[in-house]
Order: sequence, then C-alpha cells, then structure tokens
Amino acid sequence: MKFISLLGATGSIGTQTLDVIRNHSDKFRLVAISVGQNIELTRKVISEFKPELVSVKNQADYETLKGEFDSSIKFTFGNEGLVEVAVYDKADILVNAVMGSIGLFPTLQAIHAKKTIALANKETLVTAGHLVMSAAKENGVSILPVDSEHSAIFQCLQGENDKEISRLIITASGGSFRDKSREELTNVTVDQALNHPNWSMGAKITIDSATMMNKGLEVIEAHWLFNLPFEQIDVLLHRESIIHSMVEFEDTSVKAQLGTPDMRVAIQYALSYPKHLALHDGKRLNLAEIGKLHFQEMDYNRFLCLKLAFQAGKAGGSLPTVLNAANEAAVSAFLNRKISFLQIDDLVEKALEKHEIIKYPDLDAINLVDQETREYIHSLI
Repeated sequence: MKFISLLGATGSIGTQTLDVIRNHSDKFRLVAISVGQNIELTRKVISEFKPELVSVKNQADYETLKGEFDSSIKFTFGNEGLVEVAVYDKADILVNAVMGSIGLFPTLQAIHAKKTIALANKETLVTAGHLVMSAAKENGVSILPVDSEHSAIFQCLQGENDKEISRLIITASGGSFRDKSREELTNVTVDQALNHPNWSMGAKITIDSATMMNKGLEVIEAHWLFNLPFEQIDVLLHRESIIHSMVEFEDTSVKAQLGTPDMRVAIQYALSYPKHLALHDGKRLNLAEIGKLHFQEMDYNRFLCLKLAFQAGKAGGSLPTVLNAANEAAVSAFLNRKISFLQIDDLVEKALEKHEIIKYPDLDAINLVDQETREYIHSLI
C-alpha cells in the first residue's frame, strides 16, 4: 500500500489522480489533500476518500469545513497548509497537481522530507529546476514525471543508458489554433481558445497549449528531468496525440511511447512505478482504426511562445522564472478578456527583453523576480 498526498485535488489532474486511487484502492490510499475554492467537490472528496489532513485556500472555507466534518480530520489553510500536506508524515508520495509557481515551495519542502515526488506542476522545474534537482539529488528523492510527454520519455528510457541518448523528441498536438496563421489569430475568442481538439485540461493549460507555451515549459522541464542540453531536445507537431514522445539513441534507433490520449496513464505510472497496472475504463489503442498518424515540423515564428521558451531555457538563470511569471499573468488577463490572444506573446517577449539575468538565483531571488515580473505585466496591461 502506498500512501498519497495530493496538492490540487479538485483540479483536472487532481480529479484524474483520484480516479486512479479509486480504481486501485487496494494499492493506494489518499491521506492528505489541498484544494482551492471548489468546496462542493471538496466535500465529496472528503466523504469518499476520508483523508486525514485537508488544506483549503481560504480561512472562511477552513472554518466552514472544520465545523462540518469529524474531528478526526485535521483542517488547515493557505500556503502553510500546502506545505503541511506536502510533508505529511504518513505519505510516501506527493502528487503536485496545483497550477502555477505556488507549487514550488511545497515541493522543495517535500523533497527535504524525503517524499517521492510525482510532478505535474510545470512551474516547479521551469522556475527553479536547478534548486529542485539539486535538492532531490542531495536527499536521494525521485522526481517522477506526470506530464504525458515526460512520462513517455521516462518509460522509453527504462533499461537504457542515458549516455547513449542522441535527442528527445517531444510531440505537440498544436492546440486549438494549429491550422490558423498568426494573422487569423487577431480576433480569436477565449471560448475558441479553450476548445482543445484532443485533451480535456484546465483553462490555463489549454490556453498554453494554444500558444504552444505549454510545450515550451515542457522543453525546459525535460532539460532538468533528463539532464540534456536544449540542443538535444526537439519538438514535433503530431495532431493525433497518439505518440506521446520519443527518444532517439546514438545508433539512430528511436523508441516511442504510444497510447490513446488519457492523462490517467501517466498519473498511474508515476504512482505504480515501476509497474504497469490495469487502467479501468481505459480506451485501448487501435492503430488499424486510426489508419494514419501525421507529423509536421514546428514553425517557431508561428508559435512564438515556443521560440521564447527555448531562448529563455538556453539563457538560463532567472530568465525562465520571468518567462513563466509573465505568461501566467498574461494568460490570466486573456482569460479575463483584458487582452487579445496575440498579446500574450507580446507581453512575455517584453518581460524577457526587460529582465537582467541573475545567473544562479536562490529561492528568495526567484520569488522576487516572479513578483516583479507579474507587476510589470500588470503595468503594461
């Protein structure tokens, strides 16, 4: 039995993690959760899974839930609550499924508490990959990827010699607007951007997929997870999202991990590693039925955010922190209909151009850069 702590239990990845735990209750038990403001769903999760520790975002919700449930459940709130869940002593694995840079500090604390990390929070490695991977190495902690692309690479590398890797090939669906030129994106709406052709995800990730920033963040993550330079990481447009990513070796052979688009596969593998458990209600891949798979080179001028992510990743230091913070602020503004879709690219680029790189930022410097970048984006808006 593995005991699970889950940050972001009511979000897209969080609810799919709950589904995995539900379907393998003989192997996994949920002992601690953090949630945002979806209190109705939180009540259902508590009633079904009976976690021992629950952290909510706001104090008012904390007071409400504390009065509704048995005293055997401990309730807490805020950023301190996130950390309490992350380091909960009974948990073996922390699943970090929260959105945004708020997931960084709890992850670092969980690493110091020697918890295995199942990581779905991109911002943790994008903003502070050097700190996270160094802490993981010092504490002998495994960072297991939950993103479908990184899980695919991780699975392809089982039993392989890392020194024989030639390159990583990360696949991208292209998002909601993959067939539109930049000129055609001038007046696209929020609702159109949220209509992803292959995956069911949260709003922020869906917008990132449409701008291709999601893939840019994944490239930076892959750099840290697999310890490869950016020159050995490629992105390939693949419409069907059947091949989740590939690894090419020095002998020119290529290994790919395939499957129908279902995030539960990657989540479950992180929890069950190194075993492959049965996926209840999972749709099996039928290549004969699909018939054809399509591939296309990435157009970095069309998908400017991906180009900016490569530039920030190669420059390193504090620049990826700026990339992430500027993007989060810009995407939030777009979702709130304060800016146009193409302004997301423009705002991120302006923030990167303005920033003076700190070569080896510590956690305080990262937090300050993050805050200053968001304030700068807000001032432009």
